[in-house]
Amino acid sequence: MTYDIIFNLNIFQVQWENASVETCTVISLLDYGLEIIQVRRDAYREHCRLRTARTNGTITTIITGSKAKGLIRFLESDIDIMFVRNNFVSLEDCVSADKFPREITVFRSYSRTSYPGHCRLLLERRGTTTDRNVTDALCDDGHGHELLSSDLFVHNCRKCKFMKGIVQHDRSGPSMPNALSGILHTDIVDAFRYHCPSILSKWAARPCHWPLPYVVQQVVFGGISYARWI
Repeated sequence: MTYDIIFNLNIFQVQWENASVETCTVISLLDYGLEIIQVRRDAYREHCRLRTARTNGTITTIITGSKAKGLIRFLESDIDIMFVRNNFVSLEDCVSADKFPREITVFRSYSRTSYPGHCRLLLERRGTTTDRNVTDALCDDGHGHELLSSDLFVHNCRKCKFMKGIVQHDRSGPSMPNALSGILHTDIVDAFRYHCPSILSKWAARPCHWPLPYVVQQVVFGGISYARWI
C-alpha cells in the first residue's frame, strides 16, 4: 500500500515537472521567457542612455513601469518615460544648497507648506544654466518669493515641438500622454531630482511587505526621489 502511494506521488511529480517545462517553453515562444525579458531591459537602458547623451546630460531619460522590467513587448502597452532635468534640483528643509554646483538652480520644499505626496517648490537660488520651460513657470507666491507653478510648467513642456505624426492627448495629472501614428503610445512626465533624506527615512521605517527590504535600502542609500508633482 505504501509503495503504491509513493509510486503514484512520483508519477504526479513527473507530470507536474513536465507541465512546468512545457509552460516555460510556451512562455519563451510568446516572448515572455527570462532571456527575452533581460534583452528588453538592456535595450531600454541603452535607449535611455542614447537619449540622455543627445542632451549632453542636461536631461536624463528614464523608462519606468512594466517596460523597464522587460515584462511587456514594445507595442503591447504604452511606454512610461520620465525626463529628469539635471540643471534643477529640489531640496528638503535639512539639505544644504551649498553642496550643489552654482550652475544648478535650487528649489526648496518647505515642510510647513507641503503635505504627503505633494510639495510647493520655492526658488532658493538661480543657477547659471536655465530652461525657459522652468523659468517661465515661476510666479509670485504673494510673499515676495518665486513659486514654481506645476500647471504652467506642464503647459510649457506641452508646447515643445514634437516630431511629425505625434498626437497629444489630454493631460493626466503630471503625465502628458501622446501617440505616434496611433500605434506607439507614450506617457511623458517631466521631473526634477528631489533630495529628501528625512522623508525617505520615514518611508523606509514604516511597516510594509513591499517593496522588498533590499530595494528600500537602495532607495534610501541613493537619497534621491523625484518631484513629479509640484
